[in-house]
Amino acid sequence: MKSKTRFYCTECGNEYPKWAGKCPACGAWNTIVEQPEVRRGKVASSSIDGVRKARPVTDLQTAEEIRFQTGIGELDRVLGGGAVRGSLVLVGGAPGIGKSTLLLQICSSLCEFSKVLYVSGEESEHQLKLRARRLQVESDRLYVISETNLEDVLESVREEKPDVLIIDSIQTLYDEALDSPAGSVAQVKNATMSLMQLAKGENLTVFVIGHVNKEGSIAGPKVLEHMVDCVLYFEGDQRMSYRILRAAKNRFGATNEIGVFEMRSEGLVEVENPSEMLLSGRPEDAPGTCVTCVMEGARPVLAEIQALVVPSSFSTPRRTSNGFDYNRAAMLMAVLEKRAGLKVSSCDAYLNIIGGLYLDEPSADLAAVIALASSYLDQAISNDLVAVGEVGLTGELRGVSHLEQRLSEVRRLGFNRCLIPAKQREDLRIPPGLQLISARNIGEALRAVLRR
Repeated sequence: MKSKTRFYCTECGNEYPKWAGKCPACGAWNTIVEQPEVRRGKVASSSIDGVRKARPVTDLQTAEEIRFQTGIGELDRVLGGGAVRGSLVLVGGAPGIGKSTLLLQICSSLCEFSKVLYVSGEESEHQLKLRARRLQVESDRLYVISETNLEDVLESVREEKPDVLIIDSIQTLYDEALDSPAGSVAQVKNATMSLMQLAKGENLTVFVIGHVNKEGSIAGPKVLEHMVDCVLYFEGDQRMSYRILRAAKNRFGATNEIGVFEMRSEGLVEVENPSEMLLSGRPEDAPGTCVTCVMEGARPVLAEIQALVVPSSFSTPRRTSNGFDYNRAAMLMAVLEKRAGLKVSSCDAYLNIIGGLYLDEPSADLAAVIALASSYLDQAISNDLVAVGEVGLTGELRGVSHLEQRLSEVRRLGFNRCLIPAKQREDLRIPPGLQLISARNIGEALRAVLRR
């Protein structure tokens, strides 16, 4: 007898009886895929102690600390101060970026006060032993198992009763009650739901590794990210040694924190001062470069913005931005031509943020404008200058938040001058040795830092 099929949207996870080019629920195109219908039978259960009963909220105890440290400060920062007991954390990233290395490294610290079960569906137990030895992770409280069957994994949890569970990866788990192969929409949804019930029901902290697709988002239905408590993305160029960990979703903390790591032979090493890393190798007396200070959560970070403006040989000039919003870069170029009189509309323009950062904060506008003007005029600005401010469509400079904290970081890294909006000059505690340059618009700003 031929088995029936259902159609799933890989973006929102909704099911449909027939295929369509556009998902009626989320409006995405070419995201509906065909999967075999779920066969009736025993479905994997994550309950260990049976059915749980509801209790009044007044009877719940909150005296004990629900957070615990993972042993890696940068990861604790992104999680909002540490991992939360009973939470489900999803870690995504490109192949080879360091997801498995990061989660295996935290086992060294977690095993000091808890029992950890590491489930790998991609490596054998012998391979895990070799990697753990290279990372110097040795503990008799770390249990490893190479398994892909969801029911067997849950059975191992029932037997070992760990405090922390690590799944590597969610796309390798499968449930025999489903006809679809491992990694399909139905399997990923079912496995994640079972792990979520396990985490909430048994107060078990679960870390799950997820693969990403070619667009950079976690493979599987978009509803997968809605089911978990925290979604972390591990980013970086594999040809470079630095990695950036950022939170796309966090029910227990902010999503604007980042963690910076350096990949070495002995594993991932924390970069406690990312500003020095991002500014290392900066050229001196080179036109088209400017430093700004942005806030990544509660941490001020200095980043270098580089621009290249050259005459175009085509009727339509080319615009490229890397690490900076394309539409905002186009808007700043229009303001630069209209309000500062620089004819950049006939030039090719390239904007790049050094170090793999993505600056989505308006406080980087002024530095981008100065870098573009410096490249267009082929004039270098002073190496000890930092520019912070938002640029409006009329060319005015608007204030930014946490300016005093930014100025402290600017001075700590050895910069002597900082260009800020004039309206924020009053009532500022200026660090000793730092000279403030105030400007009301981009015209005054360019005259203050460029010779013409």
